[in-house]
Amino acid sequence: MVVLRGEPLAVGVPWPPSLLAALQRWGTTQPKAPCLTALDTAGKAVYTLTYGKLWSRSLKLAYTLLNKLTSKNEPLLKPGDRVALVFPNSDPVMFMVAFYGCLLADLVPVPIEVPLTRKDAGSQQVGFLLGSCGVTLALTTDACQKGLPKAQTGEVATFKGWPPLSWLVIDGKHLTKPPKDWRPQTQDAGAGTAYIEYKTSKEGSTVGVTVSHASLLAQCQALTQACGYSEAETLTNVLDFKRDAGLWHGVLTSVMNRMHVISIPYALMKVNPLSWIQKVCSYKARAALVKSRDMHWSLLAQRGQRDVSLSSLRVLIVADGANPWSISSCDAFLNVFQSRGLRPEVICPCATSPEALTVAIRRPPDLGGPPPKKAVLSMNGLSFGVIRVDTEEKLSVLTVQDVGQVLPGADVCVVKVEGAPYLCKTDEVGELCVSSTTTGTAYYGLLGITKSVFETVPVTAGGMPVSDRPFTRTGLLGFIGPDNLVFVVGKLDGLMVVGVRRHSADDIVATALAVEPMKFVYRGRIAVFSVTVLHDDRIVLVAEQRPDASEEDSFQWMSRVLQAIDSIHQVGVYCLALVPANTLPKAPLGGIHISETKQRFLEGMLHPCNVLMCPHTCVTNLPKPRQKQPEVGPASMIVGNLVAGKRIAQASGRELAHLEDSDQARKFLFLPDVLQWRAHTTPDHPLFLLLNAKGSVTSTATCVQLHKKAERVAAALMEKARLGTGDHVALVYPPGVDLIAAFYGCLYCGCVPVTVRPPHPQNLTTTLPTVKMIVEVSKSTCVLTTQAIMRLLKSKDAAAAVDIRTWPTILDTDDIPKKKVANIFRPPSPDVLAYLDFSVSTTGILAGVKMSHAATSALCRSIKLQCELYPSRQIAICLDPYCGLGFALWCLCSVYSGHQSVLVPPLELESNVSLWLSAVSQYKARVTFCSYSVMEMCTKGLGAQTGVLRMKGVNLSCVRTCMVVAEERPRIALTQSFSKLFKDLGLPARAVSTTFGCRVNVAICLQGTAGPDPTTVYVDMRALRHDRVRLVERGSPHSLPLTESGKILPGVKVIIAHTETKGPLGDSHLGEIWVSSPHNATGYYTGYGEEALHADHFSARLSFGDTQTIWARTGYLGFLRRTELTDASGERHDALYVVGSLDETLELRGMRYHPIDIETSVVRAHRSIAECAVFTWTNLLVVVVELDGLERDALDLVALVTNVVLEEHHLVVGVVVIVDPGVIPINSRGEKQRMHLRDGFLADQLDPIYVAYNM
Repeated sequence: MVVLRGEPLAVGVPWPPSLLAALQRWGTTQPKAPCLTALDTAGKAVYTLTYGKLWSRSLKLAYTLLNKLTSKNEPLLKPGDRVALVFPNSDPVMFMVAFYGCLLADLVPVPIEVPLTRKDAGSQQVGFLLGSCGVTLALTTDACQKGLPKAQTGEVATFKGWPPLSWLVIDGKHLTKPPKDWRPQTQDAGAGTAYIEYKTSKEGSTVGVTVSHASLLAQCQALTQACGYSEAETLTNVLDFKRDAGLWHGVLTSVMNRMHVISIPYALMKVNPLSWIQKVCSYKARAALVKSRDMHWSLLAQRGQRDVSLSSLRVLIVADGANPWSISSCDAFLNVFQSRGLRPEVICPCATSPEALTVAIRRPPDLGGPPPKKAVLSMNGLSFGVIRVDTEEKLSVLTVQDVGQVLPGADVCVVKVEGAPYLCKTDEVGELCVSSTTTGTAYYGLLGITKSVFETVPVTAGGMPVSDRPFTRTGLLGFIGPDNLVFVVGKLDGLMVVGVRRHSADDIVATALAVEPMKFVYRGRIAVFSVTVLHDDRIVLVAEQRPDASEEDSFQWMSRVLQAIDSIHQVGVYCLALVPANTLPKAPLGGIHISETKQRFLEGMLHPCNVLMCPHTCVTNLPKPRQKQPEVGPASMIVGNLVAGKRIAQASGRELAHLEDSDQARKFLFLPDVLQWRAHTTPDHPLFLLLNAKGSVTSTATCVQLHKKAERVAAALMEKARLGTGDHVALVYPPGVDLIAAFYGCLYCGCVPVTVRPPHPQNLTTTLPTVKMIVEVSKSTCVLTTQAIMRLLKSKDAAAAVDIRTWPTILDTDDIPKKKVANIFRPPSPDVLAYLDFSVSTTGILAGVKMSHAATSALCRSIKLQCELYPSRQIAICLDPYCGLGFALWCLCSVYSGHQSVLVPPLELESNVSLWLSAVSQYKARVTFCSYSVMEMCTKGLGAQTGVLRMKGVNLSCVRTCMVVAEERPRIALTQSFSKLFKDLGLPARAVSTTFGCRVNVAICLQGTAGPDPTTVYVDMRALRHDRVRLVERGSPHSLPLTESGKILPGVKVIIAHTETKGPLGDSHLGEIWVSSPHNATGYYTGYGEEALHADHFSARLSFGDTQTIWARTGYLGFLRRTELTDASGERHDALYVVGSLDETLELRGMRYHPIDIETSVVRAHRSIAECAVFTWTNLLVVVVELDGLERDALDLVALVTNVVLEEHHLVVGVVVIVDPGVIPINSRGEKQRMHLRDGFLADQLDPIYVAYNM
């Protein structure tokens, strides 16, 4: 393809030497000639500026600017300085005076929009432009200045991002008349900058295009020749006179030719869309300058008008003739107005660009242009960048009209959009480039991009430059058609590259506009842009919904739009959002501010009222689902590891035999014996202190008091309830000493206690059935409780939730008589069942485990050794005492080790958050235990109060270890923020750690007081999905921090086994954690005889290697890693990292995901997301988010949640459910009950704010 040359500029025409020379000539020789008529919103002419007046007032302004403005006795402005012009669209007269006044003073005008509020869309970017141009002065009118937002001082407020400006009102009375002999310096049309025109890019940044005096003059000459303007013609102008064609024709070229411009304000067009046609008619205008929307509006309004005639028009310039929808407006307009005198050849579409100014314009026929053409092109071809002619019957075609020929004196070529500027072939679409004296010269102050845009050198396929003059890229996509006519098919700014195909935003808007019925959305208020998600552009369409449209109407329209875009463009829409009327950010003259809309979408500030996401159809570049390979057998795996020099992953705590004398261990085999012994030897030694919400001690128990209370309970059980050895007793108590006494009372008479959390009086319907279930499943023959709870269990409200007639015997232990037991029961062997431990797992399964006397004392012994517990110690416990390690620490350990436990019921923290930390400080506890929910309450509730606590004397420097009791992966973010927050109160940096236990063994790891600090490693989250551990550096992409869960307890052995083959794995390999220890539970207690399950979980053997040891399977994935640290025995320390529960994992696309990882990403997506939980439902990923904010923000979250899960996890979210805070159920350990949530979702009980089904 070759370079297309325009006709030469006419020779022999007496062009003026500069625009200002023309102004001076007309101002002095034809002072009475009209230059500009301004209209008000009623369409009346309010003022006509003559050439004489324009000249004299511009001179006055130039003189004032140069001589009357000073700062610190220096003139404020020097020639060449930039000045902002802030004039409303209704005041063209003052704007024109200001513009020419600046030119005469050799200052550079920068016209901008009037900022209406301090937060206009894009206003910050305009401020950035003014700042980078070094603007210090703004010119405006009196009326406009009064309307600007003011600061307290009465000065104009400083807008966000704007430099400090002085404001000068240029109404006549503020200007000074120059002396008779004063003349501005005469300017020839040189390379100096005449004015700067702003342009907003696709990303929303605003840049200034500088136009030199020479370009200004050349543009006026070229337009005069191309449009055939002659002296004293009348032109009606509907466009914005501050920039683009409105400025070039209506302010600059008009003055060169002494034309009379009738300026029609936007406000008048809104009231009366026919006004411009009426003015053409009444002024017998020969030229008119409009946009296609003005033609469209006047069509809708013309029905009753009989007496308008457009026969005077010689040229009707359509400034946005390059838009894909302008052709339909032009055709329809001609159809209607041909009968009113409009000649078809009058319509002249043109193509303009901020960088190249006018690129091409259709010539009026009297100037000998070729006849107009239209091209019918295949959309599919265009998306691949080639021109394929098609037939009009099809829907999937784009019909475009030509925008005429190149301007006189200009060269145009078409170059490839990406990469080096190679010329396109004849049938390829590319970017139009212009080489001419009429184009802009630079982006002000931006040398780098100026070079690539204004100084492009197009080359042939062989790499030879096509010309020695540089070309300017126009940002328009098009081609050169027959008769050397220019065709434009789109703008580079609106280009969205999806896959390998390019789609124009305007085309997609046009398709959406064509969808019937249009009555649900506003025609001009549709925005289309692309966002990058998962390495590709995704198309987003946002429209304003009419207030009367129902949700059903909207969804119908949305699904039709999706189908239309899919069938016509063969591209999926990622997100379609409808927002309430008038809420999209507006561009200065109507229209939508696209970049601001996109920004709001990405920041979650769009507040849509309807959303439809279709990630399933349009995200086609997801990695392939993982195909599971047939596994290698355990033997080859072990051999492979040994060959690779890896050790088998196993680790153990310290040996018990070395640590203490075995006599004592034998003596302490049964906890009831220990309590009697303590009651005998140290009767008044305090074991328990219970605190209330005020921090005062409500009850205490010394060794002898506890023993006596337990005896009373035992007597009551034997006499009142007539229970025998081995009967099960449910203990339904609030956290406190009574619970502990009842527990030992049961042991004293040979009964098996089952601790049960009491029902919540305000929430009986959900909590009471759990109590009933545990009582039934544990086969309890008696319920021990307090009077208050007994009344609750038998109340009317309880009867509504459960069948209260089937409760076993209920005894209250509040006023039982003082009695001794004749003889305290002694178990025949250590393997006799001591108690049952029931807990609801996070997957919603109620599981009870059996703990023998041997296991119970072994558990206490391990904890005693690990934490160095002695009678002289005090520890603080803020845990629920009903199951797991919480129960053991609350009820068992003090009796075994003799230390004093300060008991803080977590429920009391709801009324006094600082209770636990104050207690730790007051009792100088070296060791303290809490749960994640307690830690979270402290972090959230005391964040701002550390200063107040310090004043109250809270000091945490006594703490050696603060352990979070957990059955999950350590929550690093929470423990770190807790440590950081309370460092101010003296909490040592190394104190906080976590424990790990599960159903088969309630305490596997616990940091304790000796041994190295817990280590943190970073693993690759992507490898984890494939069940592999890949260690990476901190901060690398996709890295996930994991902290070891404390130290393995004495007597505990841990091994990592393959989940399927049950073979042992190597160091740093992910597998199931298996544990062997004297305090393993002895089995599940279920009334349903699931023995197979029991055998599998509690007595597993490795399939290879050491096949003799009996292990318990924890059901948790994790890995062991040998570290460089040394443990207490001098060996290298093995760290155990817990990754997550196997039951909780989600199998999606052949990979294993841990819900917490997806949830962490989601919570980061928007500040209004308080909490999140995920689960799967029929192969769809469901994300439930709690909205902590206004309900109107709810729908903003849908797209952000979908984006973040796609980006970080390569998963498509199927359903997004937005609920109120507190809906996601959390158990007492602070773990999310995802299965309960799933059941609630399926049973439709969540009462969501919004549910989005991503299609």
